[in-house]
Amino acid sequence: MGIVAGLDSSPDFTRIVVCDADTGTVLRQGYAPHPLDGAEGGGRPSDVDPQAWLLSLGEAAGGGLLEGVQAIGVSAQQNGLVPLDVQGNTVRPALVGGDKRAQVAAADLIDALGGREAWGQAVGSVPQAAQPVTKLRWLNKTEPDAARRTAMLLQAHDWLVWQLLGRPVRRTTDRGGASGTGYWSAATGGYRPDLIELALGHQAALPEVLGPADAAGTTPEGLLISAGTGETMAAAFGLGIGLGDAVVSLGASGSVMAVHTEALVDSTGMITSLADATGMHLPVVSTLNAVRALRGAAEMLGVPDLEGLSDLAMKSTPGSHGLVLLPYLEGERTPNLPHTAGTLAGLRRESMRPEHLARAAFEGMLCGLADALDVLRGRGVDVRRIFLLGQAAELPAVQAVAPALFGAPVVVPQPADYAALGAARQAAWALGASQGTLDPRNPPAWQGPVAQVLEPGEELAVGQAVRQQYVSVREQTHPGAFRV
Repeated sequence: MGIVAGLDSSPDFTRIVVCDADTGTVLRQGYAPHPLDGAEGGGRPSDVDPQAWLLSLGEAAGGGLLEGVQAIGVSAQQNGLVPLDVQGNTVRPALVGGDKRAQVAAADLIDALGGREAWGQAVGSVPQAAQPVTKLRWLNKTEPDAARRTAMLLQAHDWLVWQLLGRPVRRTTDRGGASGTGYWSAATGGYRPDLIELALGHQAALPEVLGPADAAGTTPEGLLISAGTGETMAAAFGLGIGLGDAVVSLGASGSVMAVHTEALVDSTGMITSLADATGMHLPVVSTLNAVRALRGAAEMLGVPDLEGLSDLAMKSTPGSHGLVLLPYLEGERTPNLPHTAGTLAGLRRESMRPEHLARAAFEGMLCGLADALDVLRGRGVDVRRIFLLGQAAELPAVQAVAPALFGAPVVVPQPADYAALGAARQAAWALGASQGTLDPRNPPAWQGPVAQVLEPGEELAVGQAVRQQYVSVREQTHPGAFRV
């Protein structure tokens, strides 16, 4: 069918993969960091000049990388709000990332609509500091002049697609990206303009939401540009996950997402109801503590790195000799305990050894993520296979503990640019649909990732006993805090 490219513009760099449109085989790759001087104030993480994304894109695509490419898909960091004036110029630098300045604005919005349940019913998520709707509220309260001049709202991938097409009158997004804004409902498939007015103080123009196989347009040179999507949706598409699959991501904080047939309304606010890049749904449950709990344990034990902590933990046994760590070091979101602290239970003379504490850190982190999995399972989400992502997924202690605690086979894919691959796969889908060679309802069947598969095996019963001990300590320490 041809050659396609996928680009992923993350907070720090741009990666590009050029792929065979039929198989997904990677033919060429490009990379470039984002220029430091592209961010206001020499690199403030929450205010970024979008031109930095274009400069990085141009550098990554240099040397003829895109020669022969027929279509491009764009993935970009989520929650990057680009406010434009009536001429299409940015009224201020883009607001990106988990902007802590907007925490008060998030609380204000929750109260203004009538609480967490009202937001869950409206758009399937409760405002968080990172979301565009919350950043609009912050803008309205903190920079009223910029808010008044804001006439159009785009996200990072929307803006990049628009730039690649030469800034046409038509501006577009996809349902995956739209579902993370806080003013588009995955359940209804429509915007909530009233929520924009609630946040910004007035209405603003919004991009058209395209379907999964739709094209945003074609450049004057004949290069097709697909709809684009957010990094989370692109990575899920690049991995090739489907019904029955969940993805557990191990960063400083953690997240669990799974493919589902419908949007989930959650009055507790634990579930963020996103749409994916294929026409399905992607409910997400997040924890505040994942690898940060491992790093804290390593520092406490005087271990230089996570590899050393893993080696130490492997000297212990399942159950950590009775130690149980509730890893709520930064408070917690699942369950909703924002002001709590971590708990270490089960201390006995024989358990007070470094290897037992090291293993308790791994078991506690993964039990917290198992709690998040249970939130989804409790709402009818089928989870039969779990993809484990992040550098910590390669640690022997994680791989030894995860299958039995999660109660399902664990897939550890080899490191790859999955968001860029997902963007390329979207481009191949849009190209094939435009040529009549692919069904707009079915994406191209690309080869799956090279991965290691870990089965629970005979350790399942032991793992479930460890999990039950964790749940018992959690309920004793925070009775009634967790309700699935």
